[in-house]
Amino acid sequence: MGKGVEKMKTLYDKVWDEHVIAMDSDLSLIYVDMHYIHEVTSPQAFEGLELSGRKIRRPDKTFATMDHNTPTKVEERADITDELAKMQLETLKQNCIKNNIKLEDMDSDYNGIVHIIGPESGYTRPGMTIVCGDSHTATHGAFGAVAFGIGTSEVEHVFATQSIWQRKLKNLGVKIMGKLPKGVYAKDIILAFLKENGVSVGVSSAIEFYGDTVKDMDMEERMTLCNMAIEGGAKVGMIAPDEKTFEYIKNTKYGENENLKSDIEKWKSYFTDDESCFDRIITMDVSNLKPQITWGTNPSMTVNVDEKFPMITDASDEKAYAYMDLAPNQTSADIPVTEVFIGSCTNGRYSDLEEGAKYIQGKNVNKNIRAVVVPGSMQVKLKAEKTGLAQKYIDAGFEWRLPGCSSCLGMNPDIIDPYKHCISTSNRNFEGRQGKNARTHLVSPAMAVACAVNGKVVDISKIDV
Repeated sequence: MGKGVEKMKTLYDKVWDEHVIAMDSDLSLIYVDMHYIHEVTSPQAFEGLELSGRKIRRPDKTFATMDHNTPTKVEERADITDELAKMQLETLKQNCIKNNIKLEDMDSDYNGIVHIIGPESGYTRPGMTIVCGDSHTATHGAFGAVAFGIGTSEVEHVFATQSIWQRKLKNLGVKIMGKLPKGVYAKDIILAFLKENGVSVGVSSAIEFYGDTVKDMDMEERMTLCNMAIEGGAKVGMIAPDEKTFEYIKNTKYGENENLKSDIEKWKSYFTDDESCFDRIITMDVSNLKPQITWGTNPSMTVNVDEKFPMITDASDEKAYAYMDLAPNQTSADIPVTEVFIGSCTNGRYSDLEEGAKYIQGKNVNKNIRAVVVPGSMQVKLKAEKTGLAQKYIDAGFEWRLPGCSSCLGMNPDIIDPYKHCISTSNRNFEGRQGKNARTHLVSPAMAVACAVNGKVVDISKIDV
């Protein structure tokens, strides 16, 4: 009897199937290639491991950084006053020493946000399974990896076994076509996608982004896209690797090795065989897309920068307007902005800061606005300082900080004050996300910079750079 035709698969299916160790009903035991950890979700896992008398199964496949609690001001980092944060940071350091885990601590030139330093160091690679006790682990899917966030008990399980029980996800293809207009970026695409499809569109799914627009993106834009797949309810966001992926990895700290050529040949097999493999496909044409901004309290509450805020259609709209102290038919220019935050694992990379700086245009930060730039890693910071990019921000009146998660979340000194409106390049605009009663508006870095120097939200598609 002749050999049967091999079943066509998606990118997600190919990587998943290569990592299945065992199955039990609808659950699969998946081998984990890389486990990223940080100071907030690891302490209990380390403690549980010690109490059970187990050891870290693969310290060499575990990589740690300090990011969530780290102050971004030099003077605050030198003397951390938050006792819980101080304890978590010290606990991570001691646990890494005890278990022989590589840690990029606050004194390292390679420290930074885990989802930025993993890729820029060369640890993240196509075909990997990657986990981290952080929901935005999907970022690493931009390299063709199956990457997802896990809870603290699962962190302990991966420590002990280098594996994790998971249900296989459905495949959602998101095909993005068209040349991006002036002033429109990957951040605008994902916000527009959420606006059109909602925050539950990807529940129980792995989203693969593909199409001509995605092919045209550089790796840092692709990471922005995958980073916010989680905001659409998906567990995984992915993009098939290509020559841009391989070139990016070659230029990282640990990218070049004796196996790289053969690895690349293997990586070339990671793509979806045919669109028919997807359980569902959503198509986007971004040819006429406008810069986007959120008005409400979840990322789907988004409008084009030049349109009025929508009418109230349900109780969630009403609640969002009340929290944000805004109203239907107002415009983005009506937002009383006092804070601008540029950074996070969504938009804290060098190209984000480089693109944003184009919109300074010789102006200074408006006197009514405090604008803060937080590079996503020390490498981003050092490069920006070497090239003169950092000085452009400093000269214009932006605060230039040390790396960390910063104002993305209310877990460190960079909390936004109550009732203040913050134009932010982060990924979540939930109630209290940036601090109690803080009001968050998500935008691209270019939009954030333009807002800071113009004193209000402006339509950057009308600005020549």
